[in-house]
Order: sequence, then C-alpha cells, then structure tokens
Amino acid sequence: MNILVTGANGQLGSEIKLISKKYTEFNFIFTDIHELDLTSSSKIEAFFSENSIDLIINCAAYTSVDLAETEKELAELINVEAIRFLANIATTKKIKVIHISTDYVFDGTHYRPYKEDEMTSPNSVYGRTKLQGEQALKNSGADYIIIRTSWLYSAFGNNFVKTILRLSSERNDLNVVADQIGTPTYAADLAEVLLKIASNYNKTGVFKKDIYHYSNQGVCSWYDFATEIVELSNNNCKINAIETHRYPTPAKRPFFSVLCKDKIKKTFDIEIPHWKSSLKKCILLLKTN
Repeated sequence: MNILVTGANGQLGSEIKLISKKYTEFNFIFTDIHELDLTSSSKIEAFFSENSIDLIINCAAYTSVDLAETEKELAELINVEAIRFLANIATTKKIKVIHISTDYVFDGTHYRPYKEDEMTSPNSVYGRTKLQGEQALKNSGADYIIIRTSWLYSAFGNNFVKTILRLSSERNDLNVVADQIGTPTYAADLAEVLLKIASNYNKTGVFKKDIYHYSNQGVCSWYDFATEIVELSNNNCKINAIETHRYPTPAKRPFFSVLCKDKIKKTFDIEIPHWKSSLKKCILLLKTN
C-alpha cells in the first residue's frame, strides 16, 4: 500500500517518518511544501498523475495560532483551499484520507470532555479555518477519517515543551496561564495510532470513515504542564500561575478543550498513555540527543 504523508517536516510528520521503518507493508512517500505545494491544484494534479497513492495522511497545516489573526488569507489558503484541492483529487482517484484537525474547533465553554458530534464554535481564525478544512473534506465525497487533537508537542519542531525547557534554563521564574484546561498530546503516540489505523485498513479493507478525538489521557492546565516539564528537566525555575487576562494574545484560546477519546479507543482497540508518562519519554529523548 502506498501512503503519502504531507507536512512531513512538521512535528507529527517527523514522528511518522521516524517509526515508518517498522511498517514494512507500506511504501511511504513523505512530502513537504518543496516536494508538493498543496496550495496549487495544478501541482497536486501533476503529483498524483505521476504517483499511485492509496492513502493520504495529511499533517500539513497553518498552525501559527496568533499570526493567523492577521494572516487570514494564508491560513485559509493552507487550512481550507489546500484541503479542498487534496479532497477533490482523493475523490476522483478513490484515495482514502486521514486528516489532522484540532480542539480549537470548539469554543471551550464546556465543563466535560468534548465528544465528536458536539457543536463546533471556534474562537479564532486558526480554529475557524481548521473547521472549514474539515467541512471541505466531508463535503468532497472522499472517504475520510478526521482526527482532532490538542496541545501537540514532540522532540521535533517548535512547541510548548521545548520553549519551557529553554526558558526555564535561562530564567529564575516564568508566568504560565492556569485557567486554560486541556490535555497534551505527544506526537509520537499519535503517529503510532495513525499507522495502526492504516494497518487495520490494509488488513481488513474496512476504512472506518468518521471523526475521532485523540490526545493523551489525563487533564491539566498550561501551568500544570509547565510545572511538570520543569520538574522532569531538573531546571531551577519557579513557575507562577497566572490568569489568561494577564497574558493577552491576539487569538482567543478555548478555556476548556479536553477531548473525549472513548470512540477512538473502542473503534481501533487502542490504549492511550497518560500525558505525564509520555512527557517523560519525550524529555528523556531530548536530554539524550
């Protein structure tokens, strides 16, 4: 089976690349913008006429949440139009699509974990464009699996974990918001789940088309997350809990975006690690590299 992984140089794409050698039943093609510009319908058509693809794992996205407030057109081009182009070619050529989305499609006013069928109401340009990308894929007629995730981090790329590690090694104290609640997701764990889903499809021929939620287990605030990062790193830095209004950002974040994972666990028979154990693995990896 030929699998195309887009956004291959990002956090999730890099993690898939790292574990891909274990999946000898697949032939992987990894692309980023230089190999395949998803914002160009003609380049997409040319690529798919030259390559036979059975499954697309789309990790490509515009993810600069605050910049998106001023770069609306670029966010829409990458998160909506590119998905529409990809979905159209997938429909024409009968290619399955696994697409990564976000907890930011919700407004964060809930008090219990969000299920897949609950009302979406994004607060930001980033969240709105990611939701529109979901809708473009759903309306295209392609066979899709959409996986919404949250607070993604990895040993690759730029993310909250690496930022806190760096700042806590340079400063005596840091202020981190304590009134935004969610769950971190180790991209390595999500990568394993994506390839397990691909393997399941390869073996059974059944593609379980739907929307699913995935993050690690457990719940925390950004303050809790930062505190755990600093403790595991042994950096001598005090983390101060602050409210969101003391750390204003251009984009409004959801205050509560915990995702319910019952559906993905049951459908694909997966065990999800707790965020603390996965964070430990990631920091150990960063220390040894």
